[in-house]
This record gives sequence, structure tokens and C-alpha cells, in this order.
Amino acid sequence: MLYPEYMLESIKRVEETRERRLNEVYPRLSLEEAEEILHKFHPDFKREEKRALKVGPSKGMMLNHEVADIFESRSRIDPDRFNLSKVDFESDVLIIGGGGAGCASAIMASEEGANVLLLTKLRLGDANTMMAQGGIQAAVTPQDSPAIHYLDVMGGGHFDNDPKLVKALVEDAPFVIRWLENMGVMFDKYPDSRMKVQHGGGTSKKRMHAARDYTGAAIMKTLRDEVRNRTDKIQVMEFTAAIELVLGENGECAGAIAYNMETEEYYLIKAKCTIIATGGFGRLHIQGYPTTNHYGATADGLVIAYRAGVPLRYLGSVQYHPTGAVFPEQILGLLITEKVRGSGAQVVNVDGEQFVYPLEPRDIEASAIIRECIERNKGVRTPSGASGVWLDTPMIELKHGEGACRRLIPAMVRQYERFGIDIAKEPILTYPTLHYQNGGLYIIDEWGRTAIPNLFAAGEVTGGVHGTNRLMGNSLLDVNVFGRRAGKAAAIQAKTVQFAKRLSLEHVKNYHRELLENGIVTSRVSPILLPDYTPEHLKNKRLLQKPR
Repeated sequence: MLYPEYMLESIKRVEETRERRLNEVYPRLSLEEAEEILHKFHPDFKREEKRALKVGPSKGMMLNHEVADIFESRSRIDPDRFNLSKVDFESDVLIIGGGGAGCASAIMASEEGANVLLLTKLRLGDANTMMAQGGIQAAVTPQDSPAIHYLDVMGGGHFDNDPKLVKALVEDAPFVIRWLENMGVMFDKYPDSRMKVQHGGGTSKKRMHAARDYTGAAIMKTLRDEVRNRTDKIQVMEFTAAIELVLGENGECAGAIAYNMETEEYYLIKAKCTIIATGGFGRLHIQGYPTTNHYGATADGLVIAYRAGVPLRYLGSVQYHPTGAVFPEQILGLLITEKVRGSGAQVVNVDGEQFVYPLEPRDIEASAIIRECIERNKGVRTPSGASGVWLDTPMIELKHGEGACRRLIPAMVRQYERFGIDIAKEPILTYPTLHYQNGGLYIIDEWGRTAIPNLFAAGEVTGGVHGTNRLMGNSLLDVNVFGRRAGKAAAIQAKTVQFAKRLSLEHVKNYHRELLENGIVTSRVSPILLPDYTPEHLKNKRLLQKPR
């Protein structure tokens, strides 16, 4: 697919300013300017898009309507009728989620001698980890240190971060790189075996490690294969979602109720310790934004843990990646990795002019793009009426030589080649897209423990480590650092825990009662398991003809 004529006219202006911009360093925003642009244009500050949560341990927290809806819903099961006497599976450690955090947890738990049961709603490895592209942060060069990494993380998160979690993140980071490499991840290196590192948005030092722009896939495939190789200790159940936690006689987590999405069977699982690693909520499409997230990112773990009594942290904060695809429409919302900007591409408007430093922290960069399109009317319209700005990818070729795009960002090259767009010669049109759940479940220590005894959480489902804005490369680090920590801690704790003698869903009954007491009478159920893309005008209509 070629660009329409009116877009080509804008591209000519981009080309005309390119030589001047090649050596131009656009100034970063001051703290005051950054705060102003965030409050005026970032979706998090649209008060009309949020409401106070009416139920649960974080009652009163301001959440986006789409998120409040899943909490103000009823369970998928009737807690008065579900049979808790027939246990289908028992495990030392139950892990809910088969992405990076879940697999890292399973590996470490098995190394501690635990028998592990891992539930994954889709296939093992179908997760946002697989889709991450740009890199993973770790301070390994002589010019860098975990202390500097710590300051970058805290500043990027607006100092809302939990210091003890950030300390664990940055101190474990170099070891995680070595651990992953020893398992088979092939990070980019120089001929003398030194790690290649580059900047990401909000970093003061080059510490981004990458496997070209397949970093998440390289890591996820390695973790997945390692899990598969440990069949003596790790049992994997695919297409099986956890729909409620079950508690023991003292209020401790004692396992979960699972639902097989293929056979529609329910399973009761007893566990000594449980880890929630279900990732984020991108497929809720907060405020109508498209998303980079995988199909199963529907916040299941948030719902079941919250019903059991785990409070929330910073869940009103959402990260919109500055550069999501906006044209061609077939790839609307797909990620254009920050590595593209880190490699030299600049963000420019319809006239080919820079309007923001290309590596501002993500919330600031996204806000600047929204302002350029909405307030300044300097965006480029797509045939469907959306708006975006140019990401001038040919700059990468000018800065790093011919063939640099195919060498550094091959996934991006292939993504656009399908539509007849050569990103080494033509810029690409972008606009912010829903990317990451900054907040989540409240973990009380750096080992992933929650307020519910024997219940742990790791990865994007948790809140605190990133504050209210995550820097590039810290999500792949997060899932590995805290996945490993939760797996190890849960396995060690399981050695001292006995299986609960009596299982209870009383917490679900109490939650239903609280809904009614707060005037919430609804047919909504959650977890929703999968997003519903049925157009509104087709819902509740029988359009399928009977077979002849």
C-alpha cells in the first residue's frame, strides 16, 4: 500500500528539512514544561474518564471506567453452588500466567525443588513479553551503575515508585542479563564480545540491551523452552484460565478455580503457595485507545486477587506508548519500538519540523504528540480520519549507514514492507497507543508477597516498581527480576506450608454482598477472559443462518 498523494506532499516537506535536522539537537522540556503538557494532554488527567471505585479494599480509588467496570462485576461462578469438596489438582506452587514473569517464576520454583503447576489462558508464551521489541535495561558498563539506573527509574516514575522494589530491580539487573544469556538469549554484541547498549527514553546512560528488535521474543522463547524442558517439576495447562482464588480457614490463599476454555470444564486446584503473573489490561482499550497488547491482556489476575482482598496501587495510571502505528489502518495500534527513536529517528509534524526531543520519558513524549495533533493541528490525517505525526526513519540510515534499518530494526522493516512502505526511505505515521499498566496489585515486599498469606504476584499485574510512568526496557527487566524472586520465595515458603484442610469462597460471597450494598446491580461478569469485538449493533442479534 502506497501513501496517498496528500501524504506524499507532507513527506516532501519532511525530506526538505532532513539535512538540517541531521545535526540538530532538539532541547528537552524543562520540569515545568513537562508538568504542564502532562496535565493538559495526557489521558490520565481526563477526570471525566474516571470514577471512584465503589467496592473492595481500594474503595474510592479513581480508575478509568473500563477498569472500574471489571471490578464492579459479579463472579463467573455461583459461590454458593460450586463444589469445593472435589479437588482436581494439588501443587506446591500454582502459577497463574504463562508469560515472562510466570515462566521465570516456574523455573526458579522448580530449582528450589517445588512441584509447579502453571496455568496459561492461551498458549505458553502468548504474552506481552513475546511482543516487546526494544530492549531490557541493565547497568553493566564502566560509565554506568545500578545507583544511576535507580535514579533514572525513580525520576521516570515521577518519584511515585516504591524504593525497595526499584532497588531490587536495578541491583538484580546485571545478573538477570547473565542468567538469560546463559540460558541462550543472544544479545547484540561487538566483535570483541562487549554488549551493545543504547539509550532509551528517560535514560541518562546507555544501558539498553537488545536482540535486534526481537528482544522480547528472544527472551520469551528462551524462558518458554526452559519451562518445557523441566517436565519433571513443571506441569503446564494451556487454554486454562484462573477465574477465582480459593482461601483457607485462616484467610490464606489455598489455590484457585480454573476454567478450561476448550472443554468448558472447571477445575479445583489446591496449592501451598500461589503466584499471580497474568500481565496487564491493554485489551480493555482504556478511553478507546488501540493497544499494542496481546489478545489475552484482560486483567484477570487483578480481578481475582482484588476479590480476595489484595489492594491496588497506582492503577489509575496508564502508559500510552508514544509511537503506535496509525497508518496503514490494518496495523493500527501496533508497537513501533522505542529503539527506532533510540537509533536516530526523529518525531516531526506535517511540515517536517521537530516539536519534541525524541527520547523524552514516554508519558511526556506521548503528550507532546497528542498536543501537536489536537491543539496545534499539525498532525497528518489518515483516510479513516485519524491523526498522527511522522517518525522519520530514514534518519537512521543517514546516521548509521546504508542498510542500518534492516540491520537494527528488521521486524519494523518487515512490518511495513507488507504494505509497500520502505522505512529506510520513507517516514512512518504514528500516534500514541495503549501500551502498559503502570499500576496493579500492591505487593508488600521485594519478593512479591501480597497482603494475603501464601499469595504472591509478579510482573505487569503489580504496581509500585514503575511509579506512574515506566521507562523503556524496564518491563522485560521487571518480569525477570520479580518473576525469579517470587518463584524462589514461594517455593521456599511452600516447604513450611500445609495444604488447607477447608477451602472457602466466602470472600466471593462477601464481594457480591458489597456490590448490592453499594447499589451495583449488574449482569457484568469478570474476569472477562477474552475481549469482545462484536460491533454494538450486532450484539444480541441472531445473524447466523441455519445450515441447509
